[in-house]
Amino acid sequence: MRRLNTPIAKSGKLAKPRQLHNTHWGMICPAETPEGAACGLVKNLALMAFVSVGGAVSSFVSIMEDFGVEKLKEWNESMIRAGKDVKVFVNGNWFGTHNNPDDLM
Repeated sequence: MRRLNTPIAKSGKLAKPRQLHNTHWGMICPAETPEGAACGLVKNLALMAFVSVGGAVSSFVSIMEDFGVEKLKEWNESMIRAGKDVKVFVNGNWFGTHNNPDDLM
């Protein structure tokens, strides 16, 4: 298991750092946490969570362009195709759109 420690004193009475957030879905195990003072401050990654390290984005971006992703810089509202376009994100930033997500995957 991969354990995550929150850098907050275990003697504190704050509830927010101990609670799960919506963004933890699929990454943090909602059930596996110790009892007592460390409850919620020590979390474990979910079984299928995957940790990756940073890499060059430029090669990934060029591959996406080859597969027909329309860059956000070149995109305008008239390009919306009856709600079929999906947003494509790279490292949390909106990169562009694609009209066929199954092909892109």
